[in-house]
Amino acid sequence: MGGNAELSDEEAEKAYNQLINKIRNVYANAEIGNNSMFLNWKRYNTSTYASGTHGGRYVNNYANKEASNYSKYEEAGIMPVGAIIAKDSFTVDMHGKPQVGPLFVMEKMEAGFREDAGDWKYSLYMPDGSLFAVSGGKNSDGVEFCVSCHVAVADYDHLFFLPPEYRVSH
Repeated sequence: MGGNAELSDEEAEKAYNQLINKIRNVYANAEIGNNSMFLNWKRYNTSTYASGTHGGRYVNNYANKEASNYSKYEEAGIMPVGAIIAKDSFTVDMHGKPQVGPLFVMEKMEAGFREDAGDWKYSLYMPDGSLFAVSGGKNSDGVEFCVSCHVAVADYDHLFFLPPEYRVSH
């Protein structure tokens, strides 16, 4: 897990709950869509889980109202313009102390924004809340790894879905 302590689902959820206020404060000013705090959106995982595709960090998947079809997972179809998926993250050191990790955001844009990325805009926020990179903007090369990974699921509108054991029912 790249230095991450391995946690049970219960331990991961407990660690996340210890960080939730800090996460809310750190990302309060993140410019996500209409700047609605993602922690107020629906969470699509039943428990915090380790994500191998996000550096082994523990993550949670949130989506705004426009992305409500996300709960249909592989049957979600093409997301509408304005759909936003936010994935917060954290790590846990070998002493069991959780630390806020990056925030990963996908926002569905108008057709023609970036066809090879399914018209998704990717943003990556650092653990201090600062914007590291955004598609077509600041340090856009810094989110090219998102595009190159998500192209593998182009048939699912470039969306990866949660492991089945962590999915909420729709």
